[in-house]
Amino acid sequence: MTRVKRGKTANKRRKNILKHAKGFRWGRKSKYKLAKDAMQHAWTYSYRDRKVKKRTSRQLWQTKIGSTCKKYGLSYSKFIKNLKDAKIELNRKILSELVEKHPDIFEKIVKEVKK
Repeated sequence: MTRVKRGKTANKRRKNILKHAKGFRWGRKSKYKLAKDAMQHAWTYSYRDRKVKKRTSRQLWQTKIGSTCKKYGLSYSKFIKNLKDAKIELNRKILSELVEKHPDIFEKIVKEVKK
């Protein structure tokens, strides 16, 4: 049986981890054992926080819409219910952009919903 040398694969794997750990502090950027642990944590956090980012964005949109609705005498929940009843299908992201950039259009939507 011929001899199989496996250094090439192991080195490639280690180099890949160290490449991803570039920019980390102290030994975590250059020592494989520390870099591997740091990358496992980093990848876990990045996966989790992609979900958290969506959650916090939606909260921000709801806050913007709710605070503007208060000016027109509507609560956020009543505004959303009236939107659905009026069959106006705008998502929260678009509504918050209207609040921020085109308040006159948002005002027309609120008046349409209040009827």
